[in-house]
Amino acid sequence: MALLLCLGLTAALARGCLHCHGNFSEKFSFYRHHVNLKSWWVGDIPVSGSLLADWSRDTMKELHLAIPAEITREKLDQVADAVYQKMDQLYQGKMYFPGYFPNELRAIFREQVHLIQNAIIESRIDCQRHCGIFQYETISCINCTDSHVVCFGYNCESSAQWETAVQGLLLYINKWHNLISPSFTCLEPPHLANLTLENASECLTQH
Repeated sequence: MALLLCLGLTAALARGCLHCHGNFSEKFSFYRHHVNLKSWWVGDIPVSGSLLADWSRDTMKELHLAIPAEITREKLDQVADAVYQKMDQLYQGKMYFPGYFPNELRAIFREQVHLIQNAIIESRIDCQRHCGIFQYETISCINCTDSHVVCFGYNCESSAQWETAVQGLLLYINKWHNLISPSFTCLEPPHLANLTLENASECLTQH
């Protein structure tokens, strides 16, 4: 079974992901300014307005990811298209009976959270289809800047590929983190052929 080791992954506090999409400001500005036309009950207006205003912040509260919120541009476009389609359909209707409109907003919000979760996790899982160091381009949900994720895939088909993969891992650590020391004996060439995921992980976390 292919396994995955992601390097340098720590939980991140972020403002959201959808707000990094190019059409987010325009779309949600429209949604906020037209919310007062969507319900017969005046009490729905401030509730719905609050949901829209806090959309990005609340998204990150609900993601509960143990890895940084970094999403590929392709998957962000897919999430955004799905959310905007749902929201546009909701806004095409006339005024709704009391309670309906904010409930529908909450349903779209929850679906959006699940889409973002799946998009981020799926990209990480895809790394296990590779052998050794692999990198893919992403957008950071913290500040919407271009970023990238570096992973180590364990889907190697031979001992020779495995040795090359671990050697590449050592070069990566040495280049970017200056962590190599004589104590990394478990990752030296004589031990690579029989090195397991558990042993490699233990060696890395101890040093």
